[in-house]
Amino acid sequence: MRRGEGWPPVLLSRKPNQAAEDRARGVEQDNVAAPSAAGLPAPSRRSLRGLDWFIFFLADVQTGFGPFIAVYLTTEKWTQGQIGLVLSIGGIVALIGQMPGGAIIDAAKSERLVAALAIATIGGCALAYAAMPIFPVVVTAATLHAAASCVLGPAIAAISLGLVGPLAIGERLGRNARFASLGNGVAAAVMGTAGYLLSSRSVFLVTFLLAIPTLIALSRIREEEVDIARCHGEMPREAQDRGDTNVWHLIRQRPLIVFALSVLLLQLANAAMMPLMASAVTARSSQWATVLVAFCIVVPQAIVALLSPTVGRKAQLWGRRPLLLIGFGALMIRGLLFATVRDPYLLVAVQVFDGITAAVFAVMIPLIVADVAFGSGHFNLAQGIVGTATGIGASLSTALGGYVSDKFGNATAFIGLSGVAATGLLLILFVMPETRRTGMVAPKKMAG
Repeated sequence: MRRGEGWPPVLLSRKPNQAAEDRARGVEQDNVAAPSAAGLPAPSRRSLRGLDWFIFFLADVQTGFGPFIAVYLTTEKWTQGQIGLVLSIGGIVALIGQMPGGAIIDAAKSERLVAALAIATIGGCALAYAAMPIFPVVVTAATLHAAASCVLGPAIAAISLGLVGPLAIGERLGRNARFASLGNGVAAAVMGTAGYLLSSRSVFLVTFLLAIPTLIALSRIREEEVDIARCHGEMPREAQDRGDTNVWHLIRQRPLIVFALSVLLLQLANAAMMPLMASAVTARSSQWATVLVAFCIVVPQAIVALLSPTVGRKAQLWGRRPLLLIGFGALMIRGLLFATVRDPYLLVAVQVFDGITAAVFAVMIPLIVADVAFGSGHFNLAQGIVGTATGIGASLSTALGGYVSDKFGNATAFIGLSGVAATGLLLILFVMPETRRTGMVAPKKMAG
């Protein structure tokens, strides 16, 4: 991909001058979100709303019970060593499964079917946790849960891209991030309430039941409206230049390499901040620690829900690099404030910067991957590459952050993490090319 290279009109799969006519008309039909493309139905409100609610409920199912596994197994008289082993197995599978998961989505003929199977698998794993908390069953459930999660992220991005196309994907990804954030907040509340009022076992039963509305929402997305070529990042069928579909050509792309490295630095700086901050809050105000940490989780989720659609829109107007710089800048400031602010209540306010970073990268990661992988047919494999970088960075962050904190104190650890964020900012500023393709205008507004 060459910097500044534009997209020819044919990439929208539209007739000549159709986009201009559509904008001039400025009318949004009751059942479609955008003017119909040549040979492709426009995404209907039903499909777009279905995607909204699918992402919302998926947050409950995919990540809802994760934090409660350790609590539940402790109540079942498991040792900390056994619990740690199970969690480690899940983490390892999640890390090494990123690229295979993306490759599976690229090879799939129906992303909806793969997503449905993954959801059913996670629901079954939750039921297994609740019904039979013995070591072989729990290890198997943790492995399958992690493996299924590896395909869900790429599947969501692929379905989104297949529905709205490459030029409207920024706004769509912003909307996805909003509903994911809302779903995460609701999941935390529902799971926590069920665990408190009933038992830790009930958390897994709730997860199993929530898989049902998730599958219903997925079924609302019409299969015929999800273009399989766009899902995989392929050139439109009518395009004369089919692009280079060799996987090694994709892997050697400078923007992909630089961006994967920047995401690794992002997670290296970010992943350890919340655990270290929670420890600091507990040390300074043990009585209110639980409440304060809960607010530290809720605040960024609210910011993500508020800002992510705007991030998606601005990404097309400003380009990708300015927003990446904002995301890294907010992370750097957050680390410095954590190192200097002593009042535990003010630390909650600092989490606003976490929300800014999360809102930026929730949209930018799949969006930039879509930019870089366009025409390759390996969009989801590229997501897996970046996902692997994410996992490596997060794993190193918690280990290194904890070590530095134990040896030199929390303040030093936060300053070090802030320095890593500054390195990522400089990488974006001086090395990362702009990946936005110019010369075309996205549809003015999507329905929903």
